[in-house]
Amino acid sequence: MNVLVTGGAGFIGANLCRTLAEAGDVDRVVALDDLSTGYAENLEGVSGVRLVEGSILDATLLDTVMDGTDGVVHLAARPSVPRSLEDPWASHEANASGTVRVLEAARRQPATNRPQVIVASSSSVYGANRALPKREDMVARPLSPYAASKLAAEAYALAYGHSFGLDVLAFRFFNVFGPLQSADHAYAAVVPAFIAAGLRGDPLIIHGDGTQTRDFTFVGTVVEVLMDALRRRLTHDTPVNLAFGSRVSLLELAGALEGVLGRPLSRQHVEPRPGDVAHSQADQGLLQAICPGVSPVGLAEGLSRTVDWYRSVAP
Repeated sequence: MNVLVTGGAGFIGANLCRTLAEAGDVDRVVALDDLSTGYAENLEGVSGVRLVEGSILDATLLDTVMDGTDGVVHLAARPSVPRSLEDPWASHEANASGTVRVLEAARRQPATNRPQVIVASSSSVYGANRALPKREDMVARPLSPYAASKLAAEAYALAYGHSFGLDVLAFRFFNVFGPLQSADHAYAAVVPAFIAAGLRGDPLIIHGDGTQTRDFTFVGTVVEVLMDALRRRLTHDTPVNLAFGSRVSLLELAGALEGVLGRPLSRQHVEPRPGDVAHSQADQGLLQAICPGVSPVGLAEGLSRTVDWYRSVAP
């Protein structure tokens, strides 16, 4: 099996590439990344992965890296709700237009060997829809340009499956965390931001009162699902939640991290962030139906593994 991972030097992409490189049934792994949010060092020393620096908006380059590919995991994106509020067009171009570029490149491959395309969407598409847990058949109500661009990306993927017969699968990622996730920028996700602050002895910065809830998913579990989907060339005609129905408040997350670190952590509450949703929790029924037997890593275990990684790379 030959696999192309767009955004392959990013957090989820690099974790996936590392696992692909170790799999006995994978012959070639290409990671395409423009290194705008990914890091080449995430793949340093990983034999069996070829990192190609470039953009998914480059059609010629896409044709080159996709040639002979059996599966594409499309993770390249311009992440972050706050970043999309600052520059909506850039988020649209990377997330929506970039996805169309990838799908078009797949469609240009020989009809007898067109690759499966797995597209990463986001739980943020549910937005203002307050019902819990979030089911895939609920009305999407994006609250940010980022969420809207991800909704467009998944819609294009499913439309290409219907219109052109591409084998497509759109996963809605929830709050993924784990090793290789960066904490050294203003748009850092909450788990790496909390861990970095906790290890430094700084207060945990909490936007709002901390009662907002998230469905946290360890990156190793996400990679396991993606590997299963690639091996079985899974498709589905609707988006699929990639999360397991946990509902953890930021205050509870802080408490869990205290348990892992073995000491109390101070908190500093600041203003809520525009565009953030109050509560997020996945209905896992469809995921379990198409990927039976996948057992998620629990929050405490995932935090422990992530803290161990941060400690291992600390200067």
